[in-house]
Amino acid sequence: MAEKQKTFEANLQELERIVRNLENGDLPLEESLKLFEDGVKLSRECQERLNQAERRIEVLMKDTDGNPALEIIKTGDLREEKEPKIKRRIVFDTDDESPF
Repeated sequence: MAEKQKTFEANLQELERIVRNLENGDLPLEESLKLFEDGVKLSRECQERLNQAERRIEVLMKDTDGNPALEIIKTGDLREEKEPKIKRRIVFDTDDESPF
């Protein structure tokens, strides 16, 4: 039976764990090599998933003629919608005494 593929996030967490273990430097050489091989494999899987996601987005972004309609997305565009700036104006009644 085929093993169910892990999510991108699970693979990324596993890769981060491997990197932390390798950075500690207290593992035997053979275990370090095994972890390094596993890390390279996970890194390639994550990169391939990102490439697939990019291709899917490109397909979704085609115009009505089927031509790519790619737009540069700025980091600020990905954040939550910003609240509109509220301009406040203080109006003093001319009959009242001015605080200034």
